[in-house]
Formats: sequence, C-alpha cells, structure tokens
Amino acid sequence: MITKLLIANRGEIACRIIKTAQAMGVRTIALYSDADKDARHVAMADESFHLGGSAPADSYLKADLIIDIAKRSGAEAIHPGYGFLSENAEFARKCEQNGIAFVGPGSDAIDAMGSKSAAKEIMGKANVPLVPGYHGDDQADANLVAQAKQVGFPLLIKAAYGGGGKGMRIVENDGEILEAIRSARREATSSFGNDKLLMERYLRQPRHVEVQVFADSHGNAIYLSDRDCSIQRRHQKVVEEAPAPGLSDELRIQMGEAAVAAAKAIDYVGAGTVEFLLDTDNSFYFMEMNTRLQVEHPVTEMVTGQDLVKWQLVVASGGELPLKQDEVRIHGHSFEVRIYAEDPQNEFLPASGKLNFLREPEQNRYVRIDSGIRENDVISNFYDPMIAKLIVWDETRPRALQRLIHALESYQISGLKHNIEFLANIAEHPAFAKADFCTDFIERYGNTLIGDANSESDTAIALAGLYQVLLRQQQAQANAVNSNDPYSPWGQVSGFRLNSASIHHVALLDEKHELQNLIMTDLGGALHLGLNGQALKLAGQIKDDVLFAEINGHKSKVPVSREADDFTLFLPSGSYHFTAVLAQVAEETVNSADKLKAPMNGTVVTHLVEVGTHVKAGQGLLVMEAMKMEYTIEAPFDGVVTEFYFQSGELVTDGVQLLHVEETPQEAQKEASV
Repeated sequence: MITKLLIANRGEIACRIIKTAQAMGVRTIALYSDADKDARHVAMADESFHLGGSAPADSYLKADLIIDIAKRSGAEAIHPGYGFLSENAEFARKCEQNGIAFVGPGSDAIDAMGSKSAAKEIMGKANVPLVPGYHGDDQADANLVAQAKQVGFPLLIKAAYGGGGKGMRIVENDGEILEAIRSARREATSSFGNDKLLMERYLRQPRHVEVQVFADSHGNAIYLSDRDCSIQRRHQKVVEEAPAPGLSDELRIQMGEAAVAAAKAIDYVGAGTVEFLLDTDNSFYFMEMNTRLQVEHPVTEMVTGQDLVKWQLVVASGGELPLKQDEVRIHGHSFEVRIYAEDPQNEFLPASGKLNFLREPEQNRYVRIDSGIRENDVISNFYDPMIAKLIVWDETRPRALQRLIHALESYQISGLKHNIEFLANIAEHPAFAKADFCTDFIERYGNTLIGDANSESDTAIALAGLYQVLLRQQQAQANAVNSNDPYSPWGQVSGFRLNSASIHHVALLDEKHELQNLIMTDLGGALHLGLNGQALKLAGQIKDDVLFAEINGHKSKVPVSREADDFTLFLPSGSYHFTAVLAQVAEETVNSADKLKAPMNGTVVTHLVEVGTHVKAGQGLLVMEAMKMEYTIEAPFDGVVTEFYFQSGELVTDGVQLLHVEETPQEAQKEASV
C-alpha cells in the first residue's frame, strides 16, 4: 500500500485528495507556486515543496522538477488531480520510468484517449456510435475548411487535446470557418500546448451524459453512476447531477456497458469518465474519455456511498476494485454546482482579488463543500477562478434540489464578483425542476437566469441607507463615550434641525456604479424614505455582523460584511454590494467608464487592427486572455486607432488603459454615410 503520496496539483482538488489520503494513514506532500505559498492545500499537507513562479508553466507544469521532488521526498506515488499534468502521457511515462506509481491510467491509455480524433477511431472499431465529423491529421487551413463544408452546419470545432470548453467554437456558415479555426488554435495552444483540431456535426439539443468507470490491474472493470452535465456555459460544466434524470433502466445499462467496453479497449486502469451526447430520440454518441478523476466526481460518491479517491489509491497500490458490478448500489440524488469568482452580469468575466468575507452553508450528511479557499485568500488570475464546489444529496431529486436552493441562500461571499445568484436562478427555474433541459439551457434562458437586476434591489437600497445611518450613530456614540464631553451636540448624528424634522443624507454607489442618493427623514425614532414611488418606514439596529431591520412592519435579519466604506448585504434573493461615498465623488466616478480598459487581469494575445486603422463601433480591436479564456476588446465608437499601450504576450492589470482610439467627430460620420 502507498505510504507517502505527492499531490501534483493545487486548490480544491489537492485538499480533496489530502483529506482521503490522511484518513487512510498516507503521508501527503503538497506543491506550491509563488501565488500559492499560503494556500489551504499547503497548510493541510504533511510537508510541501516550492515549485517556482505563479504561472502554471513556471510551477505546476514542470514535470521533471515534480518527479525530482517525489524522488527526494520518498513519495511512492503521484496523484495528478485534474487539469495540469493529469492527462499528460509523457508525465505518466516518466513516473513509470522512475519507479513512481502514477495514480491514474498507464501512459499508453492516456495516449490512446489524449487525442479526441484517435479516441474516436478506437471507439469506432469498438462499435460505439460516433457523431459524423473529421478527426484526421491534415491540419492545413484549406483542408480543414473543405472538411468543415463536407461535414455541414452547424459545426463544432474543438481542440483535439483539450477539455473544459477551451479551444471550442460553433460555426454556423461558410464565412465563419476560417476565423473560428484560427481562434480555436490560439486557445488550444495556450491551454494545452497543442493546436490540433477536430470537427464534428453540432447537435442542436443534446444532453451531456457521462458514465463513471473504474478498472484495476487484475482485469476487473465496472461502471458506477451516470451523471448529467448538460447545464453548461461556453461548453464548461456549471451544474452536475447523479443519476442523470429521466433515463430508463435499459438505457442506463446500455451506456454503462458501452463505457466499460471503451475502457477495456485500451486496457484502462483507474478512474475514468466516458462522455456521451444523448439525443432527443435516446440515441447516444461517444464524445470523449477523460482519463482522470472528474471535477464532478462527488455526486457519484454521494449516490454510491463510495470514496473514489480511496478507490484510486487502492488500485494504484495494486489492489482489486472494492466492488463488483452487481454490488454497486445507487441511492438518492445529488447535485453539484461550481462557485466561481466571475461576473455573470458582464459576460461571466473572471474575477480576481481578495475574498474579504466568506460564510459557507453548514456541512452535514446532506451538504458537502469541497474548497481550497478560505476567507481573506486571494483568487489569482493565474488559475481557474473556482472558489468551491457545493454538493448536496437527498432521497429524491426534488428534495435534493430544495437542499441546493437552501444551501445557495446560505452561501455568503463578498470582496469580488461571484455566480451564486446565477446558480440559484438555475436551481429555481421551472424547466430545471422538471429536468426539461439540454446543453443550450443557459443560452435559452439566459436573460431569466442572469437578469438585469435582482428582485429585491429597492429593498436592498433602503436597507443599505438604514445600515449607513445606524453605522454613523454607532460610531458617533463610540466617539462620544471616549471624548471629554460625551453630551456635546457636535458628537451627535441625529440629523437635528431647529424647528424642522431631522434629515439624513446617504450617498451610495451600487454594483453597477450607479449613484443612489437617499434623503431619509427621522420622525419619532423611525426613518422615512421615499423610493421609486414607495413610502418606507425603517428602523433597526446593528449587532456584530447582522442588521436587524424593520421595513413597514416586516422584520428581518440581514447578514452584512463590511470593509472600510464597502459593504455587502446578504438577502434571500442574493448579495448586494454598496460603497458609501460623498455625492460629488460618486458623480465623478460614475462618469469615468472607459471600454478601452482591461476588464480583468490577463495577457494581451494579439492586436486585431493596426495603428492608423479607421474602425467602427463594435469592431474588435484587441484580444486578451484571462484564466485561459479569450476576450475581445471592441471599439466603443467610430474612430481611428492611434496607439496600443501593450504588445502581444504582455501582462495587464484590471482597469489599465489598453489602447487609444480618437473618436470620429459626428459631422465627419454624417459625411461618410452620405
């Protein structure tokens, strides 16, 4: 049995592996980059080693250094987690050559499935149904364009050695092919170090159903639960559940047996996932096989009662699978959602920065949280911006869904943008409750799921005003107690006026950077506020981090996180962030927006035009990359590009000016249009 394990990964999955390994009595070794020197997984491990710089290429992708550390530290095995080197056949081969157990399949199996095109050839020979497409080696632009036209539209172009939606483009007509190929290549190279592409017919309304397989070195191979991963954005999974809803027993068996056949075809050992596209007529097609532990493996653990990391370590130690196929039992239903630092209101741009406030739902047999992040940790722009995975379980799908909704209501984060309200909107959507969805669910219901404003925005504004007045009073009382004259009128903030009602002015900037200028009248100990046609009577008090509020007779407890002038209110509908400002300062801030600034930390990929180019509003000017996703900076108006401030490959920080465009006068625009 393995006694010492090196985890060649970071964050949530490293913590997850360490937890099981230590429970089995296995000593753990963590690795860390400059950005992760104080990370949670480093604190959890028995010992840890520094790899290098913050970028993955300078740290978690340094295969030779990782193997050297394993040998020096006496580790008998390396667990790669997922991402980074987890599906790198050369890394697995080097482990084998150095006598180190690789917690995963052999290098030959990774090679066989590492290329989506080669994998489809193997599956074709095994009589697993395939979607029509092109998976060949001729990657010349002209050939790919010709093959794309032959496959037909809609067409899906994707990285042959990729995953997670990286290097993937949907093409609707001939005119989009070439640019989609080039863009997918750039992203594939950046994310996976290989620009090979494959193409296949894009199914309009499929579901994404995958099967968890497990095999050992003794010839045993079984399938555990299936999972539905159809709720995706940009081809990246957002919500996963097990078992997949609505499948007949016969169909589950067919897909499970096909998945096991796929594993046996390549002499697979360890945990793997075979992914299928399930069409509306219940026909299914092989999509790919992931030769590693999946991000969504906890939902399978919840419905089977098995620890899949423990299974991995047993198999890597040469042991047999703990169960045979007829011993596998599926009980209840489980959901997993990925809590991300991102801004759903702004095209899901990833967010980086300090997580100032974190309150997680209480964990128990129904609720589980897998995370590598703690309060006051920094979400780095070098890695995936996932904060945590929230997993719930109950006896039935409706009851598990209610658990999910309640847990999301209890999740509180401030300090950076996040997707909790977006996830809650998915969970509460009637179509999702009925399992009436396919992979375009988010695109179909996007406006409902994202929304322009939360349902309680007026309530939040009123509560924010109340909170500010109470905070001023609390601070004034504290100052008075500590002063030489605690009764001095200069130490009061009652808003007192001679022969007039007391008035409180509160200026706030909301999340959209819009100014909320509130005038609140103090009558008889209660604050009166007119807001969007509503007459509101407010009262309350602050105790610790909770606002005990009353609005028109309705009492509620509102958790609050505050740092200096920034504060966040956590209401049932979601979180609402405000900044207390002086009104004149707020007006200046509101009017300072500039669409030619970097929307987040990242890297400049390429310029789409040259200096001196006349551009139209909405035209792409520059492509930048953050967290392995590309974003195009567009012209906010007609004009001429006069200067780029950063070149390809240069790092940029959030809010920095990227280029300058001289706006074309309106008179010139009119003449040009005549």
